[in-house]
Amino acid sequence: MEPVRTCVGCRTRAPRSALLRVVAPHSELVPDVRGAMPGRGAWVHPTNECVDAAIRRRAFVRALRVSGPLDTQTLQNHLQRNG
Repeated sequence: MEPVRTCVGCRTRAPRSALLRVVAPHSELVPDVRGAMPGRGAWVHPTNECVDAAIRRRAFVRALRVSGPLDTQTLQNHLQRNG
């Protein structure tokens, strides 16, 4: 059985393979495509709707337990390149 995670954008549960892990080294949201980067991670559906909802609700800040604003440009560029 595959592990299940909760999307921080829409708050629905989904298999780990359907979600994208995101980490925040140096206050920058970075997609962890392989799921192996060190540190605390947050899971989100790789869609603009879920990512925008998570940014708007400050869900990444809470899930990753960081203080201050996060740079989302790298994550948004990744979504544009990969559909």
